[in-house]
Amino acid sequence: MRFGLGWMMGAGVALVLSTAGAASAQVQVRVGVPGRATYSELHEALRAGTAAADTVVRIERLRSPARLWRIARQAMAGDGNWNAGLVALTRLAELRDRAYADSARRLRARIEQAEENPFPQNPGLQPGDLTPSLQAIILERRRAVQGDSAVLADILGRLASKQYDHGDAWVLGRLGAGAKDSLVARFLSAPNEEFKVRYLTLLSYFTDPSLIPLLSRVYAAPDSFGLPKRYAIRASDGLLWIGTRESMQALLDARAKARERGVYNDPDLRHADLDFLGSDSSSVISRTGKWLTEWVRELPTAMDSDKASEPRRSSSRAQRGTLHGNGSNRSGQGPSLRSG
Repeated sequence: MRFGLGWMMGAGVALVLSTAGAASAQVQVRVGVPGRATYSELHEALRAGTAAADTVVRIERLRSPARLWRIARQAMAGDGNWNAGLVALTRLAELRDRAYADSARRLRARIEQAEENPFPQNPGLQPGDLTPSLQAIILERRRAVQGDSAVLADILGRLASKQYDHGDAWVLGRLGAGAKDSLVARFLSAPNEEFKVRYLTLLSYFTDPSLIPLLSRVYAAPDSFGLPKRYAIRASDGLLWIGTRESMQALLDARAKARERGVYNDPDLRHADLDFLGSDSSSVISRTGKWLTEWVRELPTAMDSDKASEPRRSSSRAQRGTLHGNGSNRSGQGPSLRSG
């Protein structure tokens, strides 16, 4: 059986639309970013200072593409930690190295052309576990060469036909060139529920705080946006991924409004022994390691965060331009990994 491109894209779209479960490909992980909550869809309740968090931080700080590729290849072969391998691939995408973008392209081609599972040493590994991360590496390199506008046009051109995967979504969430505004417009004008869910899911990959009001309104009143209630969890995901004190407070407030209105009082929305809002509260712990109220107490306000980071920004502006070039995180946060 051939594991080809169509299979890869179909699996990737399924990942983008899934409503629960750990990520198996391009990942969203954030640890130690000033003014932002810890976040991980790989780890259960990741907390700064733990061994798992320290491993993530060490990999995020690596600047050697060869070493990152080696960590990933060991994981592919079944000889290394899979979570570390995924974080390494995500970090490699951020570095935008030409040679390893070529390596990612060749590996993806081999996977697409394989008649059998292309990972005989690790038979549990499936193409969909890896191809989104390879796509992210390729696209980030393309950003460095062609610019954000070209990559945005490419991804937007594939959304209607559903020819995109988790790696595309991750890169989309990092783009400038009006990417966020374009997705907001598409979400608000989507012709049916399916595409409303798709565009909301893609919006959850952005870290731009200007999305906080929209996402909180969607969570508090999904019916006013023509959105199936169970998929409002994507608005919660987006607020957690933004990860500021303001986004955490907004989620708390939206949750209170929804509870007051009885928005999610539907037994079909229950998960295990929890109602929808209780299940979402549990997912906050799983993804960020703390309750929302803890994050609101601990995180600085946006104004305080800006004041604290201004001296560092001024002193490192020239260095960032040299080290990162077009590859710097446009939010100014440094390495920040998620599923985008």
